[in-house]
Amino acid sequence: MLVWKRNLLICWIGSFATTAGMSLVIPFLPLYIEELGVRETSDIEQWAGIAFGATFLTSALVSPLWGKVADRRGRKLMLLRASLGMAVVMTLMGFATNVYQLVGLRLLMGIVSGYIAAAITLVAAETPKEHSGWALGTLSTGTVGGNVMGPLIGGYLAEWIGLRRVFFVTGGFMMLAFLVTLLFVREHFRPPATPSVPAEHFWRQIPGRRILLAMFATTFTVQLAYMSIAPMIAVYVKLLANNNEPIALISGAVVAAAGLANALTASPLGNLSDRIGPQRVLLISLFLGGLLFIPQAYVESPWQLLVLRLMTGMAMAGMLPSVNAMIQRAVPHEAAGRVFGYNQSAQYLGNIAGALQGSQIAAHFGIQYVFFSTSFLLLCNTLWIYLIAKRTSPA
Repeated sequence: MLVWKRNLLICWIGSFATTAGMSLVIPFLPLYIEELGVRETSDIEQWAGIAFGATFLTSALVSPLWGKVADRRGRKLMLLRASLGMAVVMTLMGFATNVYQLVGLRLLMGIVSGYIAAAITLVAAETPKEHSGWALGTLSTGTVGGNVMGPLIGGYLAEWIGLRRVFFVTGGFMMLAFLVTLLFVREHFRPPATPSVPAEHFWRQIPGRRILLAMFATTFTVQLAYMSIAPMIAVYVKLLANNNEPIALISGAVVAAAGLANALTASPLGNLSDRIGPQRVLLISLFLGGLLFIPQAYVESPWQLLVLRLMTGMAMAGMLPSVNAMIQRAVPHEAAGRVFGYNQSAQYLGNIAGALQGSQIAAHFGIQYVFFSTSFLLLCNTLWIYLIAKRTSPA
């Protein structure tokens, strides 16, 4: 097997293991907070939101720093640091005795994380450019698959072995990512000859700054679009379903539908971007995704919603891999880690903003308006990318 293909396979396994491990705890996080001594329902909900958002907040702050270190010391080292650090911190969460320790460890989890950004940077750097779209699309299926399967596995394990032991299993997932990365990833890394430059001088050396700004904004918008809807799905399904329908099961199927379609479509769309260019795939995906959110506000049954979520997942499969491919083409090799770190920060901030936006719009105007606002943002993003594309040479 070619070295770049082996690296892709191992990074896929590591991405799946780390994302599945991180999402394993999401279904029962409020239950664990209650076990730690928080009794009032309102307090449990508040602490669950703080604990959930803490990881994304600190990850957004430190991702550019780890990207800078990756450019100076190597991407494999960052993969090992992140996977081992997350394995240790996640295991420690199983020993927490109060909610303050849990939140502190969730903050620490964000600080030591960064496997996905390092994996994207390494695959982008080691893969021949004519295969980069396919490789980055394939890598994204590991992340999506982990996010889809993690909550399902976590819910089952919590019932089977208890809440605390799930953290130990999760730590095991992340240790697996560390071991396979240590043993099998091969990186052809040469430290840059010039010293690291300050951020203000760094950006002046990047030729496609306008494109990068658009890509960061697109990553933020895409993640906001996903997170603004995902927490609302169960409530929306309950409004659409009959009283005798299994609401929890249907909600799980609707949530999983977009992720499954994304995982199945990302590699073919990546292959397509290698032939026609990631810019075109990104434009088409953003436009179709923006349109597909509109009819979801008018569905009359959960099954109609499920079909539309499948189609939306297929459209979204072409978004972030195309963004990563465009960043790879626009950024010098020696600066890729730092730039991908900034892009990862945009993704984490999109997680936080999406959850806030979706909940506030649903509370004040109704769930249907979450779909309308999300569609509007994606279509505006499409227009921005189109206007930039007209001013620059095609990717």
